Amino acid sequence: MELKLILQIVGIALGLLYLWLEYKANIWLWVVGMLMPCVHCILYYKSGLYADSAMQAYYIVAGLYGLGVWLAGRKRTEKPLKIANIPVRLVVPLVLIYTVLHAAIYFVLVRFTDSSVPFWDAMTTAMSMVAMWLLSRKYIEQWLVWLVVDAVTVVLYIYKGIPFTAGLYMLYTSLAVVGYLRWRKMMGETLQN
Repeated sequence: MELKLILQIVGIALGLLYLWLEYKANIWLWVVGMLMPCVHCILYYKSGLYADSAMQAYYIVAGLYGLGVWLAGRKRTEKPLKIANIPVRLVVPLVLIYTVLHAAIYFVLVRFTDSSVPFWDAMTTAMSMVAMWLLSRKYIEQWLVWLVVDAVTVVLYIYKGIPFTAGLYMLYTSLAVVGYLRWRKMMGETLQN
């Protein structure tokens, strides 16, 4: 069996587990979220998606950070960090951070790689970095950012010849809507208590 196919199958299994844990707002999502990037790093590199490949190191660090934030939130309040809306004061800084990340990643891809999709690879990478931070803080809008990332990634991965992983991201796109609605419901239940 070809290595890219094996990596796609393992990545899909880990991705589905991760998504289910994220949907449930379960802290174990961070552990799975540190294993999955190891598989995807190799897959994306072999597919010429260099920013996506390099971003996997960020996902591991973000997983450690997210786990720490969720555990610290639990220790401070004796209960898990609550799902919330992103404060309005953070919107402009996050848009600026995204813009700078996108431009920097795009520059690196154009200047130092043979990427055939530098704009889109940089876009999904920069947006994913912002979405991971939003997830670490349990901001519900992270699902909306993932929705955009996942939809663009489907097309990108089909173009780059990794159709099974594109299928996983097609599922992610649908489940981003479901996850958003579930988190909204959970947030509403928390506010009522």
